[in-house]
Amino acid sequence: MSDPRLYVALDLPSIELARDMVRRLGDAVISYKIGLQLLPLGGAEFGRELAAMGKNVFLDFKLHDIDATVEKATRSISEIGADLLTVHARPDVMRAAAKGRSGNLKVLGVTVLTSLDEQALIDIGFHHTAEELVLHRVRQAFEAGIDGVVSSPLEAVKIRAMVPRNFLVVTPGVRMAQDDRGDQKRIATPSSALKSGASHIVVGRPITQANSPRDAALRILEDMAK
Repeated sequence: MSDPRLYVALDLPSIELARDMVRRLGDAVISYKIGLQLLPLGGAEFGRELAAMGKNVFLDFKLHDIDATVEKATRSISEIGADLLTVHARPDVMRAAAKGRSGNLKVLGVTVLTSLDEQALIDIGFHHTAEELVLHRVRQAFEAGIDGVVSSPLEAVKIRAMVPRNFLVVTPGVRMAQDDRGDQKRIATPSSALKSGASHIVVGRPITQANSPRDAALRILEDMAK
């Protein structure tokens, strides 16, 4: 019933609530993302727990530090049994993570957050469009030897044309047409994201804040199959 390409973001205020969400979703979902909200509450150990249950685990920790620290942190995280780990898409950071990974862990470079639009990038100090910056960072990610990138679904078509078939393109900012956009600016529906070249999609609040998270997940899965 589940599709491993769908990662549900467990952006919840406690491990117990996250554990309950996994229980409620049952066999509808096999892949989960653990981010910074759960990290200080035991998110890494919870990732180990999910991996032991046979779940796919995406640790969205966005590592960003000096080379030696990123390499050692990635090496430590490899022991958890997670499938995916994010780092900031800075060349030296990505090269260090590639050097530190082992086992089944794949490293993803975070290109441009899906909560940022063109004006936000200008305010930060960038003089590129979101697409230009994403594609520049994708080239750097491939050269650094990591396994994929995180980008908005809107850039997926051009990314897919640039990279090998096994290069991962993971897209948050995925919503059903009727869903609230929340703080996401660059979004797409599940089916359109996959057709554009995404290898995996990430969905959080449209599932976890639904009256029936399982039913919401099943609607996402139905859309993915179109």
